[in-house]
Amino acid sequence: MRSTLSAVLTLAATTSVGASPHDVKGLWLTEAIDGHVRIVDYRDGSPCGTLIWVDPATTETLLDARNPDEALRSRPLVGVPIIWGYEKSRKQWRRGRLYNPEDGNTFRSTIKLLDDGTLEVKGCLGPLCRTNIWTPVEPSNDEALQ
Repeated sequence: MRSTLSAVLTLAATTSVGASPHDVKGLWLTEAIDGHVRIVDYRDGSPCGTLIWVDPATTETLLDARNPDEALRSRPLVGVPIIWGYEKSRKQWRRGRLYNPEDGNTFRSTIKLLDDGTLEVKGCLGPLCRTNIWTPVEPSNDEALQ
């Protein structure tokens, strides 16, 4: 119980109300609860994120098997770039790209940190958009090394 309370207090301290919607660096659990994405600053200060863990119990294959580039289909999912190419706007990161290894599609994307400390990740293909909410997670020892 004490460790759970400590983790909640640590999470609350790191995701304080009033944080900038651009403060998206960190480790995130996808909405489907089947992967962890580490987001860091790219060389130009924009966010880029890499898949660093997938749940083997819920993932059909641990390879990037649906990638449209046939040469990349045998690469492991861990290490695959998931988000990149964003531009900073007043309220969010926009005009980025979001790769979905489940279907091999790459979508136009926006991301922003919400007031509750979660990350809103929106992907669009043509006029159709879908929003996912990712939650912050504390890295395990293995994830901290990646």
